[in-house]
Amino acid sequence: MFTGIVSAIGAVRRAEPRDGGLDLSISAPWTDLEPGESIAVDGACLTVAAVDPGGFTAHVVRTTLDRTKFGAPGTGRVNLERALRAGDRLGGHLVQGHVDGVGSVERVSERADARLLDLRVPDAVAAVSIPLGSVTVDGVSLTVNAIPAPGSIQVSLIPFTLQHTTLGERRAGDPVHLEGDTIGKYLRAFIRP
Repeated sequence: MFTGIVSAIGAVRRAEPRDGGLDLSISAPWTDLEPGESIAVDGACLTVAAVDPGGFTAHVVRTTLDRTKFGAPGTGRVNLERALRAGDRLGGHLVQGHVDGVGSVERVSERADARLLDLRVPDAVAAVSIPLGSVTVDGVSLTVNAIPAPGSIQVSLIPFTLQHTTLGERRAGDPVHLEGDTIGKYLRAFIRP
């Protein structure tokens, strides 16, 4: 379980196909990582398979590759968050690290002291997105600012988010990992006939 509060930016150093999946070598600033630990990498929960100087390696299984952008070239810099521990502050929202799908940036615009991103989202995310509800974009807990059109959501990025995550690098056409609000997903499943 995560909160969507990014604590570091790493980079994919190597991506090597193995056993139908992909081994990712990722740089990270932490010196106390342990094999078996869960790390959200751009919002996708990955298990540390091995620790190496300056980072870790994780194996991405085919199911995760099918739901993420990890299999595409040019993953580059990634948002990182270590798993939530009992007693930690919950500064964002409940994030499972189960990416619902890949969306794309439709439009980037500026408004006063914030940057607005309009995102094309998969149906599973659109169905649980409401204005002022939560969404996770590349591992970052954000508030849905508006629903500009069916299948789209808008998020607002404050200066702190632009400085401490990779979202400030996103441009129109860029892919993003998306996880819909966990509570919204459970409510939708509960009321669905």
